Amino acid sequence: MSSSCDVVVIGAGIVGTACAWECARRGLQTVVVDECGAGGGATAAGMGHIVVMDDSPAQLALTSYSQRLWRELAAELPAEAEFEMCGTLWVASDEEEMGEVRRKQGVYASAGVRTEVLAANALAEAEPHLRRPLAGALLVPTDAVLYPPSSTAFLLRQAMRAGARFQSARKVISAEQGRVRLDDGTELRAPRIVNACGAESVELLPELPIRKRKGHLAITDRYPGFVRHQLVELGYLKSAHSVSTDSVAFNVQPRQTGQLLIGSSREYGAETPGVNHALLAKMIERAQDYLPGIGKMQAIRVWTGFRAATPDKLPLIGPWAGDDSLFLATGHEGLGITTSLGTAKLLVRAMLGEKTEIPADPYLPDRFAHNGHGAGNDEVHVHSHSAESSHV
Repeated sequence: MSSSCDVVVIGAGIVGTACAWECARRGLQTVVVDECGAGGGATAAGMGHIVVMDDSPAQLALTSYSQRLWRELAAELPAEAEFEMCGTLWVASDEEEMGEVRRKQGVYASAGVRTEVLAANALAEAEPHLRRPLAGALLVPTDAVLYPPSSTAFLLRQAMRAGARFQSARKVISAEQGRVRLDDGTELRAPRIVNACGAESVELLPELPIRKRKGHLAITDRYPGFVRHQLVELGYLKSAHSVSTDSVAFNVQPRQTGQLLIGSSREYGAETPGVNHALLAKMIERAQDYLPGIGKMQAIRVWTGFRAATPDKLPLIGPWAGDDSLFLATGHEGLGITTSLGTAKLLVRAMLGEKTEIPADPYLPDRFAHNGHGAGNDEVHVHSHSAESSHV
């Protein structure tokens, strides 16, 4: 059995559903396929931080562009998306890190991102439960948080209202040359196929330059008002930028429920979704170093997920060389939730041959076409994993 459409989007995480909505709203007959339903995998495992990052000019451009799109969409999001512009505080522990605060402020200003430098006393007033002394922080008030599964469900509903069809509980066996074959024998034919499978993208395209990075998150019981902003240590940048070593960093998010979401860790070489208790302990210890009161809180769940990382820490967005029907929207590592809306805009404009609002070249997959990067034949899976409640 076969059917035809204009676009098949493989993957119903937040990136895939954003792409599907953008395709459908542009008048393209769109089918979304996902074996596990919408908003699972790395989307369900993610923190939901809509953040501007400045590791490179291309990362700064895509994250700031995407964050603007989220702000424009915020009024349409349902209450269960829990969108809140709480802002991020990049916390500096000493004067050396305050130098990084001032550097970041200059870079953000060049991109039109509003920030404010907080001295030690202002930081203590903004977040009284942080340890003292700390040197200060950079406040990015336009950063936001949301609940990724509900936000993804919203994007899928919007896509379907625009005419997209969702085919769940079906595994994609192959996707090439305008044909997507499912495990029940169905074949979908389309001139455009979008691989938006995150860390699982290599199952359909083993030569992709993607490696998985395992991460842990913990969520506490309800402690309303304990934290007011997303809190991130400036040392997080070193952790996030490492491309080969395991690491942890202080990264805590307030939820509308009064819970605290505690991160973060990065782990290479892990093939199973189970909790690495030694790495988790280091992550919690790091959080306690900045927020001593966390040690008295009750954690109600711990889980893991796999990020899809590329060698240059930028996503793969656009056509794939060697197959005119194949497009990529993957490799976002820890920024897929932030950059989903921007990714969708770039991708669909590339499909339609239109000019993009920001330069698309830094994200084109063909940047790796001749440099030997690839994922080989390693399997990559995306899961979430729960552990028993524990004190953190």
